[in-house]
Amino acid sequence: MANRERPLSPHLQVYRWQVQMVTSILHRATGVILAVGSLLVVWGLVSLAAGPDRWAHFNSIAGSGFGFLVLFGWSWALSYHLINGIRHLVQDAGYAYKVDDFVRNSWFSVVGSLVVTALIWLVAMTQRGAA
Repeated sequence: MANRERPLSPHLQVYRWQVQMVTSILHRATGVILAVGSLLVVWGLVSLAAGPDRWAHFNSIAGSGFGFLVLFGWSWALSYHLINGIRHLVQDAGYAYKVDDFVRNSWFSVVGSLVVTALIWLVAMTQRGAA
């Protein structure tokens, strides 16, 4: 018979959502997205090596609305995971552990990743003549 006087572990309903919690969850999720998205990069490289017909097929899928959404999401995941990973390295070195620094750097990871993604796509679109 279990001892009922011990405290139970709190569930997510007990905690108030904070940016630090969200960035930790997003870091793990973007790592998974990058692993799966790498298969798409491999598909593109194999299509490029397979010849113009296969490349045209891949390019038509990547250039569709859904393809754009997937590529945009993958590029955001890449920039977020990179920036947040640098934040983790800084904290692993023993810096920015005060709560104010932690919250500020968490928001910097989110906003910085959006800015980097926008810059990536701005450059990509202007290079292709689409913007």
